Amino acid sequence: MSFSSDVKDELLKVHPAEEHCRIAELSALVKFLLKQDDDKFDKLILSSDNKAALRKCFTMLSKTFNIKADVFESGDDEFKSQVTLDARNCEIDEIVKRLHLDNPMDLLKRDCCKRSYLRGVFLAAGYIEDPKKGYHFEILTDEEEYAKLLTYLLSQFNILAKRSIRKKYFVVYIKESEAVSDVLSVMGAHKSMMGLANTRIEKNVRNNTNRRLNCDIANVSRSVNAATKQIDDILYIRDKVGLDALPESLKEMALIRAEYPEESFTDLGNRLNPPVGKSGVNHRLRKISDFADSLRSEKEKK
Repeated sequence: MSFSSDVKDELLKVHPAEEHCRIAELSALVKFLLKQDDDKFDKLILSSDNKAALRKCFTMLSKTFNIKADVFESGDDEFKSQVTLDARNCEIDEIVKRLHLDNPMDLLKRDCCKRSYLRGVFLAAGYIEDPKKGYHFEILTDEEEYAKLLTYLLSQFNILAKRSIRKKYFVVYIKESEAVSDVLSVMGAHKSMMGLANTRIEKNVRNNTNRRLNCDIANVSRSVNAATKQIDDILYIRDKVGLDALPESLKEMALIRAEYPEESFTDLGNRLNPPVGKSGVNHRLRKISDFADSLRSEKEKK
């Protein structure tokens, strides 16, 4: 099962105690699950491939409006379920009016209702990527103004969401890990939020370890390359003019570097008489390299 499915399973178990919160969540669910194109609500037909979300919607409708309905598998798609509310056992028009499908802001005066509404939206039309792969939360809608409304609702909880267009849909999305964690908390998916937090910690530890390892490897590589260049310079000087051509301090440095090619500047400096520090060793080795380069330049001129 995917992480997104796990989040939805957790949210399916969240049932608001207050009626105003249930109506807010129902408003979001019905908006996305409603399968009617006209305004004649003699029946209310809800359909979804997410049977659990449909079942929750039906349960909340029954509890909130004290209605009955038939639940059955639709004939045109074996993967979809359908709930039909018939006017004979409930006032469909009254239910639709109370859900404020076209303008839900009238239902969202309280923060708790905003949380419930966002939970319903995600259950019906949301997706969240497995945090082990990346951080991505999104909601798809075919209405631009509605995408703006969702962006505004998220901003009420200091969550900055962005919008884009994907084919015929408007996408409200979040890609920052902390913001994804915040939206999980807002919707009430606290277990999933903790799972995401643990994954973030594991990834940070792994990334930091890899960075340190890569840094160590890079430092070793640079040290090896530098030491190889220094030995090449010393051997070039020896073969061309002899190490006696160097000042005494540089000759001593060259002999010690050639004898101990793997040692650090600190260890090399301790072998000199008198000992010198890392900067002193570095200075002398640069002088040796400059001398070797000058010899190579003279050879090229000839």
